[in-house]
Amino acid sequence: MAGTASVERVKDRATGLDKFVLREARGSSVEVYLYGGQVTFWKNNFGHQLLFVSNKATFKPPKAIRGGIQICFPQLGSHGVLEQHGFARNRFWSVDESPPPFPIATSNCHIDLILKTSQEDLKMWPHSYEFRLRVALSPRGDLILTSRIRNISSDGKPFQFTFAYHTYFSVSDISEVRVEGLETLDYLDNLQFKKRCTEQGDAVVFESEVDKVYLSAPPKIVIIDHEKKRTLVLRKEGLPDVVVWNPWDKKAKAMPDFGDDEYKNMLCVGAAAIEKPITLRPGEEWLGKQEISAVPSSYSSGQLDPEVIRRMHTI
Repeated sequence: MAGTASVERVKDRATGLDKFVLREARGSSVEVYLYGGQVTFWKNNFGHQLLFVSNKATFKPPKAIRGGIQICFPQLGSHGVLEQHGFARNRFWSVDESPPPFPIATSNCHIDLILKTSQEDLKMWPHSYEFRLRVALSPRGDLILTSRIRNISSDGKPFQFTFAYHTYFSVSDISEVRVEGLETLDYLDNLQFKKRCTEQGDAVVFESEVDKVYLSAPPKIVIIDHEKKRTLVLRKEGLPDVVVWNPWDKKAKAMPDFGDDEYKNMLCVGAAAIEKPITLRPGEEWLGKQEISAVPSSYSSGQLDPEVIRRMHTI
């Protein structure tokens, strides 16, 4: 029997950090830490964990949590002058008790968080901002993240930023996974000093380390996991680019918060705004949304099964 949706604040006994647990009536659930505003667990209605978190992840500030969905702001990676992936992912967020009206329809099962300018941030990035994040579960278990960033500077100056939802997916075997929707696109290859290249394959497959930013990607990307017979459908708004990353064996062994062989069971694919930084004048607000759905699928001759296609068109 279906229950009711709930949002509960708890203190994680293992880490001592505060988090929120969102549960939908049909059985899906999400965990969101105030540290980093970071989603770490997302289970579907069948109890399957859809996100990857390293067994070696440290939940001790100021180290970012290795896995889940990292909020990369005000820059992704080394695309800027700040620390890797900016500072939002290793700050403590607050509950947004009275968020302004939401411009788009969203689920009733959600939590609103907010990150504001700190004196520490101003030393690195001298701009005043408010970053509102809504994490929501739809009735059928889809995970929706919506970010709203506002320039609240009093000096009359605009600021620029890049952004990404650095999303770690749990996969059965990286060599059996393919990503569709990015074929023929240009990308920046971070393994070749951001060299601009063009995707040649009919899908993105994985045989070695990958660290790419696909440019001007379509609003819908599909990740097909053959072994799990699962398709992850990623939809995005306000975020033109897509980040794709897997460290492979050598880099995995070099990361202290990542298991040597864990690269085989994870893949990062996330909506981003990288090539053309977002510019906000004082008082202006930007909105970027990522919605992920997990649907059963079979794969044959490059075609999704009819049920997947039907779900994708109705999401």
